[in-house]
Amino acid sequence: MSGNVHNAAVKQRKSGKRVTGKAKSLKESIADILYYAIRLAVVVNVVLIFLPSCNPANVSGLISKKSKNISMFTCGIAYDTMVANIGREIKRGWISETALKLLSAACLVCLIAVIIQVAGACMSLGNTKCRKFGLIPSVVGGAVEIISMIMISRAYGILTSTGDQAKVEPNFRSGLFTAFLILGIMIIVVSAVIFFLLPKIEAGERFDMEPKYRLFLMMLPFVLLAFVFSYLPLLGWRYAFFDYKSGETLSMDKFVGFKWFTQLFEIPATRRDVVRVLKNTLAMSALGIGTSWVAVVFAIFLSEIKNSAFRRIVQTFTTIPNFISWVLVYAIALAIFSTDGFINTFIKSMGGVATTNYLLAKDHMWLKMLAWGMWKGLGWSAIIYIAAITGIDPQLYEAATVDGAGRFQKMWYITVPELIPTYMVLLLMSIANILSNGMEQYLVFSNSVNKNIIEVLDLYVYNLGIGSGIIPMSTVIGMVKSVVSVILLFSANGISKLVRGESIV
Repeated sequence: MSGNVHNAAVKQRKSGKRVTGKAKSLKESIADILYYAIRLAVVVNVVLIFLPSCNPANVSGLISKKSKNISMFTCGIAYDTMVANIGREIKRGWISETALKLLSAACLVCLIAVIIQVAGACMSLGNTKCRKFGLIPSVVGGAVEIISMIMISRAYGILTSTGDQAKVEPNFRSGLFTAFLILGIMIIVVSAVIFFLLPKIEAGERFDMEPKYRLFLMMLPFVLLAFVFSYLPLLGWRYAFFDYKSGETLSMDKFVGFKWFTQLFEIPATRRDVVRVLKNTLAMSALGIGTSWVAVVFAIFLSEIKNSAFRRIVQTFTTIPNFISWVLVYAIALAIFSTDGFINTFIKSMGGVATTNYLLAKDHMWLKMLAWGMWKGLGWSAIIYIAAITGIDPQLYEAATVDGAGRFQKMWYITVPELIPTYMVLLLMSIANILSNGMEQYLVFSNSVNKNIIEVLDLYVYNLGIGSGIIPMSTVIGMVKSVVSVILLFSANGISKLVRGESIV
């Protein structure tokens, strides 16, 4: 028995996993604490390279004036963006182009250093071998970060020794420069200390990482993307509290509090417009929700096609429209329904008189938009139901066949009930997004005749903010829409939990 336990312990050590019940040594505990310092330094580096206010490469007042919102990341990957507004100054020799190129290269080097550091921090979540080898990219990343700061210092030296100093306005950001240097040095020093604190790598030990950390690292890129594209833009909500116009600097002297919120309800014209677009939005969303069962029926009948080649052809041709942009869809509609389109041309060829421009007509506009939306999205919407159908236990169909059930009976009593949970989840999500039915479709089909009928909330916000330049008011409407959508989501989820005993949140 003791021999078996010993062998199991040896196998665990070789795989890099700690033996159950074996306490960590003091050195390992200290190394774990120091690893938190490295990870924190890496996170700080990642944040700093994306913050324009923390860009040590803004070593000239000319750069900061012309490029107010430029970060180290932008300087490193887009040199043209960095110098887009100072071309005249470069041509006249007021500022050294060599120094600017060196600054851009330094930012790119710093960006590479941070990527290397992130790789080292990820490896620190593994076993002993993974951790020890992960210290190499950490040290290299810290050294490369120091080199990037030296390059920035050198670029500043070139700026102060060439060009028109009155125009250059040298501004060495010593605090930020020192902060990046300290972070790079700290990562190197702490990594070296950890190397001596970690135990030796056992013979035959392989790179390994606990499943929870592997799953975390797999999920991390998607979490970051969701943060960047879904949560970071919420900073734009601050425009709702300022008397802001496009291109102006946002400052507290333009702070107006809830002025735009009150005007949303106090100004009769704005109130009428909001009621109108809400009516259009709710009507078209209700039509979409009311016909959402069509995708279920299409998926069921598609799965019942026995000829697999024909089934694939049908599914392919019904899914492809989803990948066609609404601009091209409108081009197709123009070719068919315009005054010189296919329909009118055909009527004329038959001896009739056809001058109707069906795209300009505002009759039944909601149904027309529904029809175009269904044509474009039916095949794509059915994919998730087709996947759910393939997951149904075949034994259910076999048992129904033995009991004498026909084809339609199996669809009604087996397929449909099995698809109900999937349908309910998508239905709840549709209810939550009832105010967000897109903008592109209605933008391309909109014209002076049907604008009042086709303008939905998203398109109204676009026209108000981009078209009319009333950014604070459009921001207020967008905020209200987001809050209402969240309330609808949790309300629908609560109703689902109360009625069906299941929830999606």
